[in-house]
Amino acid sequence: MQHPNLQPNRFVKFFCGSLALLFLFGFVEYGSSSEISKIRPQEENSKIPNYQSRFGRKEPVIAVIGENRMTELTDFMIPYGVLTSSKIAKVIAVFPRTGPVQMFPALKIEAEISFDLFDSEYPDGADYVIVPAVHYSDDPVLLSFVQKQSAKGSTILGICDGVWVLANAGVLKEHKATGHWFSFSKLEKEFPETRWIKDTRYIADRKIVTTTGITASIPVSLALIEAISGREKASEMALSLGAKDWKPTHKSSDFYLSGKDMYIAAKNYLGFWNYENLGVRVSEGIDEVVLALQADSFSRTYRSEVFSVSDQKKIRTKNGLLVRVDKMDAEVASLDFILENLNGIAAVTAYDKILTEIESKYGTDTAAFVALQMEYPWRK
Repeated sequence: MQHPNLQPNRFVKFFCGSLALLFLFGFVEYGSSSEISKIRPQEENSKIPNYQSRFGRKEPVIAVIGENRMTELTDFMIPYGVLTSSKIAKVIAVFPRTGPVQMFPALKIEAEISFDLFDSEYPDGADYVIVPAVHYSDDPVLLSFVQKQSAKGSTILGICDGVWVLANAGVLKEHKATGHWFSFSKLEKEFPETRWIKDTRYIADRKIVTTTGITASIPVSLALIEAISGREKASEMALSLGAKDWKPTHKSSDFYLSGKDMYIAAKNYLGFWNYENLGVRVSEGIDEVVLALQADSFSRTYRSEVFSVSDQKKIRTKNGLLVRVDKMDAEVASLDFILENLNGIAAVTAYDKILTEIESKYGTDTAAFVALQMEYPWRK
């Protein structure tokens, strides 16, 4: 999601971090639920076009990109983890520069391949470029990379509010697109040359693919696997993730900011004396998809923030991402609670379990508010 003026400290590293204050003082005009709930017919052409080999490649090249200063955790890690696990493509994590990357709303990773290095190794460009939500969606280096990859014939996939990067890069003009429910009205106003579509989890228009909220990254990743390697392979991956299907079916009117949601955000945000620092243990080979879902969701409660914990300063995930550990084992005493280890549990199953644990710790309303931010149809 778009995060204007967001700074990485524990009281503002959340979806729309000033929401509680806005609730109290009313300094912003939100779209009403009646406006947000307008339903447009679901488009039939959400299917991603089948992969066509280019440049004599034996497998497609997929660049999952980000921005060093702040990149949305699940938007980035889920497509990277799912696509790498599928073993149907060369999947590469690419950033403007090498070095540390602050993820939102939790964790840090190490960027090992820069835009310049990628360009030198793949001068013809990627076959697919996956763009997550980032804090600086108008960063000129980021926009230039997307523009150049698009000009080289890459298919560009914007995950959730990664759509802002695509829009700012100018690649959405004269295309159909979708986006996160919270940003939808603003996207329509700022980019009228794009046809904005509701009631679809993801939509493909020629070489542009966009999605709704954060958890749409699983179905769109499966849809991309189907486009590259067929339905049987996508079904195999869906089974491993605990996903029933990857249909684009979605009801946009189920997601809007109600007065109840704003009250929960304000109550949790201002109740800082109840704030908890939570730990999640990480070790070599940890499933980055489940890790991302757990750390992301607990850091969106307005009640807690998640830190990675290990006896090593850096660890490799299941599919090769280098995680920079927040706290060593000796610092565990500074944390209020260590979260359950969910490694090895199918991602969708794990996510339902995560929301149930949030419900147990902080109440049903807080769990529902987290699901709303993630645009996940929990108990709907």
